[in-house]
Amino acid sequence: DFNAVEYMQSVRFFWPQLKEKGVTRCAIIINSEMASCSSLREMLDLPGDVEVLADPSGEAGRRFGVSRGWRPDDDGIFPGFKLFVVGIGLGPPWGTLPAVLTGYFGNPMGRRDWIEEALRQGQLAGRWPPVLELNSDGSMARNKFDDFPLCGGWGRRPLELATLRLQNLIGIQASHWDKLKPTDDRCLTQLGGCAIVGPGGEPLYSWLDQGLCDVPDFRDVLDAI
Repeated sequence: DFNAVEYMQSVRFFWPQLKEKGVTRCAIIINSEMASCSSLREMLDLPGDVEVLADPSGEAGRRFGVSRGWRPDDDGIFPGFKLFVVGIGLGPPWGTLPAVLTGYFGNPMGRRDWIEEALRQGQLAGRWPPVLELNSDGSMARNKFDDFPLCGGWGRRPLELATLRLQNLIGIQASHWDKLKPTDDRCLTQLGGCAIVGPGGEPLYSWLDQGLCDVPDFRDVLDAI
């Protein structure tokens, strides 16, 4: 889903900084079969030393305490409709709309470095829409959002994060749904989370998603270490 892809894109960008802070292992658990996990890591070009683990039933997340979405135990409601309700912000958890809207509104004090890198990787992989001008070696020459009226100098411009999410939706989720979809319907609406533990197993940071697109700022993760 949106959240899993954004987690992986953030990890891809911040992994060198996390290692500099002493993190020795990173494991991403995906609620899907191993073949789907392998396909997703290849699509997002994850570093080889980042582990991707398969949990088709979603049990690890439920034990961690993640949100299971709207009416998770009501078998009389089609799982796709449950996802639709959460996706438009009409059912608990209630964090979807704020997380989605920030992608449209931007943030003058925000940061866009990880977004630009994710857009660059997606554009090199052929995902639409292309908003960067790239050099012959694949590096970024220019970002078209630099020309956004009145807001081009913002840290994160309006629509910039929303464009990455559109790229993810069209180029990953919609284009490869049959390859990536969960095999357990409970996982269609189940959200995720993030935890950092110290060398003795003590918790240093913990996060539970409260809606679609509601993922942690990895600078907060770095600050917690």
